Formats: sequence, C-alpha cells, structure tokens
Amino acid sequence: MNKTIEVCFTPKLFADITTKDDYIVVLADILRATTSICAAFQNGVKEIIPVASLEQAMELKSEGYLVASEQDGKKLDWADFGNSAFNFTPEAIGGKTLVYCTTNGTRAIETARHARKIAMGAFVNITALSEWLVNENKNVVILCSGWKNKFCLEDSLFAGALSEKLLKHPGFETFCDSAHASMDLWNIAKTDLPAYLEKAAHRHRLKKLGLDDVIPYSLTADSTSVIPVFEGGVILDKG
Repeated sequence: MNKTIEVCFTPKLFADITTKDDYIVVLADILRATTSICAAFQNGVKEIIPVASLEQAMELKSEGYLVASEQDGKKLDWADFGNSAFNFTPEAIGGKTLVYCTTNGTRAIETARHARKIAMGAFVNITALSEWLVNENKNVVILCSGWKNKFCLEDSLFAGALSEKLLKHPGFETFCDSAHASMDLWNIAKTDLPAYLEKAAHRHRLKKLGLDDVIPYSLTADSTSVIPVFEGGVILDKG
C-alpha cells in the first residue's frame, strides 16, 4: 500500500490533519530553526534539547547548559547563541548538548511531539531527508512552522520541494490540496528561489535586524546529509 503525503501549512492546523495511521512529521522552519539545527549537527553538536518556552530555556541555562534562544528573530541577552546557522561552529558546539528555544520552530515541535518521529527538514538536507523517508516507509506529514501560527512562503516552498521529491518514488501518493498547492508554489519559485523569497515577510524581518546573511545558505540544497530527528525529548542525528 502506498504511503501518503500531507502538508500542514501552520501549527494551528495540525490538530486537524487527516493522516491518522502511522506517520512521521517533517518540520520545516527554513528561516531559521530547522536549517540551523542541521548546521549544528553538521558541525558536531552531540544532541539538541528543544523547549517550547523561555522559562524552560532559562531554567536549563541555570543548570549549566548551553542555550540558543531568540524572540522575534533577535538573540536574547542571557542566551549563548541566537538562531543563525552561522552561530553553530565546531569550536562552539562540537561534542556538546545544546538547549534550543525559538519563536516558531521549537513551539511547532511541541505541537507535534506525540508523533512517532519528528524529522528536521531544510533545503540543506532535502535529498538525504527524502531518501531517509523512503527507507522509513511511513506516511509523511510536512508541518510548516510558519510565523506565529500564520502561513509563510519559505516553509511552504520547502514543503512543495520535498513533496515533489517523494512523489518521484512509486511508494508515495498524495490526495492533499495543501501538498498540491505547495508544489505549484515550488514550481513557480524554483528557477530563482532567492528572487521569489524577496516576497517573504520573514526575509525582510531578518534584513531589518541585520540577520539576513544566512539566507543564501538556507536556500542552498544538499550541503549536508544529517537527519536530525526528535524522539524521546531530544534531537539526535539519524543520518
């Protein structure tokens, strides 16, 4: 029996997904959490503990953990790192445990935490991720973290790109309007993704904060083969 692909455009809609049988969630927060998580594992982080609230992050900071945390894109004063992939160098996080709290991405993990597995999806690991999903042979729900429970372009474009890759395998199919819409968006944007992303609101939020240097990296496919997966309260690399 074929496995299905469903796209959920915001965490607010996750409670109403139609996929009920055994499924893996792929979380997409392209600008920037899932891209940054992939970069951290590429650069040797041991594990990542995602938390949904600043209070949890601050408590773990007081216990001696390294913490990456931001609010509305800006690094918090008490945190060790912000939410840029460029923060997570081998020297800074190699072999260490990192606590992670962001405006959208880690809250979306909390929303979907009862799924069998939650894989972190980004353009930087899209081919390795699609191959891993094929091997896992489960239904797939692509959850876009969006911006404060609202639709955003960059995550939806990734959902279309990943859906397209999975549907090239005979074991997958979709009956989901959101999946078809995301693929239509992807096919409009993919010939010049940076130019299309000029329309994205979060791209301009980051620009105003002087944090848009990471955008070209975030839109580059296949710079890593890591597969960060959330299971049992922690993210580990399954690649």
